[in-house]
Amino acid sequence: MPALVATTTDSLDEQRSRDLRRMKTVATGLLVAVALVFVAARAAGDGGGWLGYVEAFAEAAMVGALADWFAVTALFRHPLGLPIPHTAIIPRRKDQIGQSLGQFVQDNFLTEELLNERLERARVGARLGDWLAHPANALRASAAAGDVIRGALEVVDDRAIGGSIEGLVERRIRATPVAPLVGRAIDLAVENGHHQRLLDATMTGLGNFLDDNRHTFRERLQTESPWWVPESIDDRIFDKIFTGVHRFLDDVGRDHDHEVRRSIDQRVAGFAERLRDDPELVAKGEELKEELLAHPDVRAWIGSLWGEVKRSLETAAVDADSELRRRMTFSLSQLGERLRSDPELQSKVDRWVASAGGYLVSNYRHEVANMISSTVERWDAASTSARLELQVGRDLQFIRINGTVVGGLAGVLIHALTTLS
Repeated sequence: MPALVATTTDSLDEQRSRDLRRMKTVATGLLVAVALVFVAARAAGDGGGWLGYVEAFAEAAMVGALADWFAVTALFRHPLGLPIPHTAIIPRRKDQIGQSLGQFVQDNFLTEELLNERLERARVGARLGDWLAHPANALRASAAAGDVIRGALEVVDDRAIGGSIEGLVERRIRATPVAPLVGRAIDLAVENGHHQRLLDATMTGLGNFLDDNRHTFRERLQTESPWWVPESIDDRIFDKIFTGVHRFLDDVGRDHDHEVRRSIDQRVAGFAERLRDDPELVAKGEELKEELLAHPDVRAWIGSLWGEVKRSLETAAVDADSELRRRMTFSLSQLGERLRSDPELQSKVDRWVASAGGYLVSNYRHEVANMISSTVERWDAASTSARLELQVGRDLQFIRINGTVVGGLAGVLIHALTTLS
């Protein structure tokens, strides 16, 4: 892209240079032409009759052409290289021109009144809504936002942000007592009946475990039983024990008002209360938390948080199918619909834009003026003069042409008045 811009600029400069040379040739050729006419008229007669008018026209036209040539040339350089006072105005007063230009822009363009007037006519909120409401534009805006996110991630100080996040996580963990938090979590689980579902699953799991390992338990009983006990007796004892345990697990699993469940509820509630109120348990929880924070794996995990977040954001920001980009596109499209249909929201956006613009103008207008003046100051005087002549020199040649024509007409008028009087 920079190469394309440079190529385009060079092409425009070449075109302007050709146009400037052509117009200089025309203006100078016109001066030479009237000079030749003057010489011819002077040589052809004594200045009377119609030749007098031709001579007067040519003579005054030469004066006008030379005067305007001097005026135009004096803007950019010393005419004929002679250091005449008040010539080469642009090279000599480049810095003052830069300051005046900066001040002019500051006073006439960077004003809150002008900005507010333009923004009011622009109706930013309504236009933004109409634009974002189109899916293609919302997609384009989300892509631009993704590029901004990725660009910002590339220039941020990873070490500083990573250290800040690490410190923030550690401070938040240390500031949160573990035991009361666990106690509150247990209370919420009990209130919502989550522990009952856990107990249901536990009873079912234990029952399945017994069924799956029935043969193993029977063999273990046979191994532990005295040799003189008949196997039939062992079978009866095992069946009674196994059936009793299985029935107990089934009863606890089916009956939510079982005394075992009530006992567990009481114990869980008591433990949760101790976690909240028992200083000894609270202190042990804090000790465990500090040991956990000091563990190398935990510290490595905390230290890697920013890296993981950054990589995820970088990937999601440029992936049009990522959840982040889809949500951004959807949100921008919804914002466009709201802006298009909600005049109050449009007014809020307009006021916000006006406020932000007013703040920028009032606080940074001087910086813009300084930037203009300092930029001009850094330019070389000769190159500055050449640049400006390239930009406006072609149009200034028309001053020379007009000066030649107007001077000639003025000469004819003066000659006529003199002759007639």
